[in-house]
Amino acid sequence: MAETLRIPAHQPTSVGLMLKEEFLEPLGITQGELAKAMGVGRKTVNELCGNRRGVTAETAFLLAKVLGTTPEFWLNLQLLNDMWLAKHSETLAAKVSVARSLVAA
Repeated sequence: MAETLRIPAHQPTSVGLMLKEEFLEPLGITQGELAKAMGVGRKTVNELCGNRRGVTAETAFLLAKVLGTTPEFWLNLQLLNDMWLAKHSETLAAKVSVARSLVAA
């Protein structure tokens, strides 16, 4: 049986902040060096660091390989942030309030 995802009360650390403050800065790696190691463009890494691009499964595998983590680490971080932002979105709340169930509760 799958466990329910627990969305934290405070906004989780973003992927960009995690990349910059826990990996790039301490390891002395530039965005360009990370991009080259991953085999992607510098723009891709810059957008990840700036939280303008989300982590995909492919990106998660690449980050895991070059930074010694797991793909799940990056995907879970992205998921927690996406869920937190959705939960705190007034636009989504309005949409959910008018949505109707197609199955019996």
